[in-house]
Amino acid sequence: MKALVVNTLGHGFDLEDVDIAAPIGREVLVEVRASGLCHTDLLFATHDIVPTPAVLGHEVAGIVAAVGPEVAQFRVGDHVVGSLAQSCGACARCLSGRPFQCTHPESTLRRPTDSPRLSRNGTALFQGFGLGGFAERALIHENQLVAVPKKLPFAQAALLGCGVVTGGGSVLNTANVSAGDTVVIFGSGGVGLNAVSGARIAGAARIVVIDIQARRLEQAKRFGATDVIDSSTTKAVEAVRDLLTGGADHVFDFVGLKAVSEQGLAMLGVGGGLYLVGVSRPEVEMGVNIFNAIGGQKRVQGVNYGSTNFKRDVPMYAELYLQGQMNLDDLVSKRISLREVNDGYAALEDGSLNRVVVTSF
Repeated sequence: MKALVVNTLGHGFDLEDVDIAAPIGREVLVEVRASGLCHTDLLFATHDIVPTPAVLGHEVAGIVAAVGPEVAQFRVGDHVVGSLAQSCGACARCLSGRPFQCTHPESTLRRPTDSPRLSRNGTALFQGFGLGGFAERALIHENQLVAVPKKLPFAQAALLGCGVVTGGGSVLNTANVSAGDTVVIFGSGGVGLNAVSGARIAGAARIVVIDIQARRLEQAKRFGATDVIDSSTTKAVEAVRDLLTGGADHVFDFVGLKAVSEQGLAMLGVGGGLYLVGVSRPEVEMGVNIFNAIGGQKRVQGVNYGSTNFKRDVPMYAELYLQGQMNLDDLVSKRISLREVNDGYAALEDGSLNRVVVTSF
């Protein structure tokens, strides 16, 4: 089959012929119909985080083509979405509804003594997040898949696997935003816009979005932002303090820069929380004044995958979309073929697109 392989860090994705094994155990073979371009895969393709050669791509939607003999949750023909949370389903974290904190994620992979799922000329390829969605087909453990309605378009469905649940879940699950709360969102890209949707669904009284691009701020208004701030022309902390005199209840950083995180901390009201979601580079750090944090009763929390219980949350977001309550259509800015992924990532750099999705394989 055709797949994109990262052979050398920083040198993009190479379209190659690779071999994919037949499903065993609880594995499901998925015919990939859509695969979203997420910044995390680009981060992995440019930094020494995962082994190479690798097949990445973790926003995956498709149709079940075959199942292993122990699969109980899916049948051939089901429409499915992949989850980057590798969950065993049996540890205390999984059983308490926190699969994103699974203590045995390796149980979703093949044993070292098994033949590899993906290989090239007999050499194993690393499968990003156990998914490997930048390919014609993907071999995935059933614990990393969830069925979705067949009337849900594949491009929109793929985004449910990461961008939607990370943005929406950060608001609804991690921060537990309540009706009447005030929310500030740094970054109105493909993930931040879903945080706007989540805050609107939660009933937040004010949803303030900060970005440096006017087009993105206009998009944020369409998703439900009550106020927008262009931080390229305005001092963001002062602007937020003018809008929210007591400071914000919740600030979400989808950018991942030191200056942004520290500004977010300065915007919090008493008892407020700063949620770190976006990652620009692995080495980025931020400073916290302990005296002010104690006096302001502030908290800083890292967010993984929107604290998502994906078997529960993905169907919920799918239903909200079908009811017209969740805007997924405007997230899909561009559709491309598998061979155009390098160009797709380049197109995302200027910030004019929300999400690029591979729909032709």
